[in-house]
Amino acid sequence: MKIASIAEVKAKLSAYVESSQTEGPIIITRNGRPVAVLIAPRDEDDLEDLVLARSPRFLARIARARRSIRQGKGLTESEFWATVEERTDPTKSRK
Repeated sequence: MKIASIAEVKAKLSAYVESSQTEGPIIITRNGRPVAVLIAPRDEDDLEDLVLARSPRFLARIARARRSIRQGKGLTESEFWATVEERTDPTKSRK
């Protein structure tokens, strides 16, 4: 993992993008303090994971779901799969 100043990255962005693809993430600093990370996604799924991991709306939704599960409002595994099957099989009626 490399560390580079924001001024250095601005001056040589293409080189740093290439480096992030071959050598891994690059920590970008301003006045010696980390302010950003340059990461090259491996594929579209990786990009989606990176974006969702930093999405306040997604993280809030996950937190609400976890609270709901802790309160006993979640589905059992068998209920979950029955619901999935029901929603994906048009011949099954909804409850």
